[in-house]
Amino acid sequence: MTQTPVLSAKGIRKQFFGVEVLHDIALEVHAGTVHGLVGENGAGKSTLMKIIAGVYRRDGGEVRIDGEIVDFAHPVDAGRAGVATVFQEFNLLPDRTVAQNVFLGREPRRRGLVDVATMRTRTQALLDDLAVEGITPDAKVGWLTVAEQQIVEIIKALSVDARVISMDEPTAALSDNEVAVLYRVIEALTSKGVAIIYVSHRLQEVFDLCDTITVMKDGALITSRPAAEMDQAGLVRAMVGRPISAFFPYPEAGTQIGDTVLSVTGGGNEQLDDITLDLRAGEILGLSGLQGSGRSELLSALFGAEPFTRGMLRLDGRTVRIATARQGVRQGLALVTEDRKGTGLVLSQSIRDNALLAIRSVFPSRTSGMRAKIPEILESLEVISRNADQEVRALSGGNQQKVVLAKWLATSPRVVLLDEPTRGIDVGAKVAVYTLIRSLARRGVAIILVSSELPEVLGMSDRILVMSDGRIAGELPPSSTEEEVLTLATGTEAQVVSDDARAASDDPRVVGER
Repeated sequence: MTQTPVLSAKGIRKQFFGVEVLHDIALEVHAGTVHGLVGENGAGKSTLMKIIAGVYRRDGGEVRIDGEIVDFAHPVDAGRAGVATVFQEFNLLPDRTVAQNVFLGREPRRRGLVDVATMRTRTQALLDDLAVEGITPDAKVGWLTVAEQQIVEIIKALSVDARVISMDEPTAALSDNEVAVLYRVIEALTSKGVAIIYVSHRLQEVFDLCDTITVMKDGALITSRPAAEMDQAGLVRAMVGRPISAFFPYPEAGTQIGDTVLSVTGGGNEQLDDITLDLRAGEILGLSGLQGSGRSELLSALFGAEPFTRGMLRLDGRTVRIATARQGVRQGLALVTEDRKGTGLVLSQSIRDNALLAIRSVFPSRTSGMRAKIPEILESLEVISRNADQEVRALSGGNQQKVVLAKWLATSPRVVLLDEPTRGIDVGAKVAVYTLIRSLARRGVAIILVSSELPEVLGMSDRILVMSDGRIAGELPPSSTEEEVLTLATGTEAQVVSDDARAASDDPRVVGER
């Protein structure tokens, strides 16, 4: 891009107590674009954002708006220059209305009194500009969802003619449906020429939304390139300095693939058809396919949430019918859903209460005995929190996912069904989840892993089933290429089940010796 960036930073340095935490950072953000800012925890993203927002003073370098040098001593200065930031902790008054929050401290007046009618009209106009539904100017902010409060922060920024809006992990507390709404709002903002700085650990979101991606590591700029020139593997390598394959732990020594624990023959329902598979103790069975291929529906059917209506399901050779999720848990199954905030956790409850949700519901007599073991489970999962009584909503995405896993480990499952278990968490948390999966396999737990990240499926699985249109399109060994997986997923060639995969499914083996 040749036009002058709406916001640019050059040579930015910052020290805390004599220790430099930002080293010569440069950033250019153009009007009407989304600029992704990514990096591991501690990379310096938040510090840079706070300098841009006027929360911190820089110790070196310069910030320019439309080519003119600016110096923000306070967030108010940044706001006057057209720069706004939506932090994870919102700056809203819950007992005030949407309109009152939007114009707080800048209330329109008429004859010395607050002009409530004008305030409402302007707020509604801002909501209409972004095609926001379900929020009214008179709604109390405290009664809104997190996603709706986030939109209030955004229209508050627009009310002062913000030309640059920084968003810090904006989807961290949102459900999938709410994320879709935010996507539409961001599209509406950029269409009006607003520039967005988008900070996120969710790499798929970064590629979905961003025109340019800047990577930071240890307070330094690693690269800044058009998103079209990058892929997830290259982005991870830039963030952590290692290829993504380096993060998949080897099977733990002594891990054995044993007898068949679960099998399905001719399983089907409204979403699935002719499902036949088997799963063995200690095995990690990868399940791949495009969005809508039936992966999540298959896990739900196995678990009993959306049960099979035809076919045969066996556990340990016994024919069973699992018609409800409660029955699934009683049979030793656990399902980690892809939407941890919507269906995996109760965000307003404590870590301890969330970890006890499943066992309290299905095995109430075991609850008191398990309560004392929860701290030990949380420690084994390396959950970072103040204590077990902290609200789970205050945790990072990675730690929230660990609490979901703790909830199911408390039930001592024999079969664990994982639906996108690393979605929306940082690289360090992903490695912790991978290590836990390997540990469960070593203990003989049978695992089905659904992931949209092909390197994850290939790097963690003993066998891979590929789904398409509600059916199993084929089976592949973990040595397969991404192209081979996609060929089956898209149906561009006839079904091929490799001899290697067939042999792997027939013979128990010690995977630690691979």
